[in-house]
This record gives sequence, C-alpha cells and structure tokens, in this order.
Amino acid sequence: MEFDIAMTDELLATTRAVRKRLDLDRPVPRAVITECLNLAVQAPTGSNSQTWRWVIVEDADKKQALADLYRQAASTYLEAAGEAAAERGDDQTNRVMGSALYLAEHLQEVPVHVIPCLEGRPPADTPPAMMAGFYGSIFPAVWSFQLALRARGLGSALTTLHLVHEKEASALLGIPDDVLQVALLPVGYTRGTDFKRAERPPVENIVHWNQW
Repeated sequence: MEFDIAMTDELLATTRAVRKRLDLDRPVPRAVITECLNLAVQAPTGSNSQTWRWVIVEDADKKQALADLYRQAASTYLEAAGEAAAERGDDQTNRVMGSALYLAEHLQEVPVHVIPCLEGRPPADTPPAMMAGFYGSIFPAVWSFQLALRARGLGSALTTLHLVHEKEASALLGIPDDVLQVALLPVGYTRGTDFKRAERPPVENIVHWNQW
C-alpha cells in the first residue's frame, strides 16, 4: 500500500488544538464520533491491555456542569499564564492563552465533550516507568481520534484542567472509582479547514544523537 505522503504530512502537521474556530451551532452526529473512535482504538496499548474507555457527553446540563468545573480550575491558571507570556513578549503563547480563555468561557456550548478514560487507578507511588506505560496506553488513541476528526472537518483540543475536580466530574457522569479520566476533548466542526503549521524550533536545536 502506498500512502499519499504529502496529504499524510499535511494532516499530521495541521491538526491543531482548535478552540475559537469550533462551530458552536452545528450538531455533531453520533455516527461521526463512533467512526473516529473505531479508528482511535486501533492504536497500540501497553501489553495490549485495551483498557481505554470513552465517555461522550452531549447532554446540555452535564456539559454546563463540566464547564463550571473546568472554569473553577482554569481562571487563575490561564490568566497568570497569559500575563507571563505577555511579559516575555511571547506572542504565540499569548494567543494560545487567549484562545484557551475563550474555550473556558464557551465550553458548555461546544457540541460534544469526549472524555477518554483508563480502567485502573495507579497508586500515588507508582514508579515512573509504570506511569509512562499507563498513560501510553491511552494517548496514542486520543491522538488518532483527533487526527480522524481533522480528516472529517472537525476539531478538538486536549484539555486537562477539569481533572482538578475529577471526583466531582466522575460523580456527575457516574464514572466508577476505579476508572481514571485523563482528559476532556471539546469536539465540533471547524469554521474553515485551512489550518496552518505552527512555529516550532528547528529540530536540529532539540535533537541529540547518541548522547546529550
């Protein structure tokens, strides 16, 4: 099988964290979410554990409650991060912080909230190698899900601020105590699909061959 390398590279390079350009008015069919999740679960998992679970929230009252929890954690953090970026003259980060504040204000309006989870809850003293394997069993699937969304004209952003209030979110959604939420992805169609590559440091400046 030969892939269209140019198209594949464009998908990988332009799948952005979408916040301000989510269409808050256009419904997202369940069939589209399911189609993207069917692709996501093809991702590898540690020891072939396949312990990912997904909570999809469409209910307006539950989205409002999740957004309220998100804002409780977001307000101080995002404002401080934005001020720090402005002081550094970091325009790109300052734009991101402004976009994140916009999402915090409008999260309840986003058509779908997708919460990836993992069965099992590692103890606080879990060794780093085991924690890496644990989270490594879900984030490849999350990224595949985001790529599948982008290919279909939808956008998302991987957020984690609501996890400050994970217990409250679990109670709201009936998530068992032994299931760990790892993120919240706001999902919607995008206004336009012309996303660009981000400014990143040259790879030569951040790669070390054979030793640091």
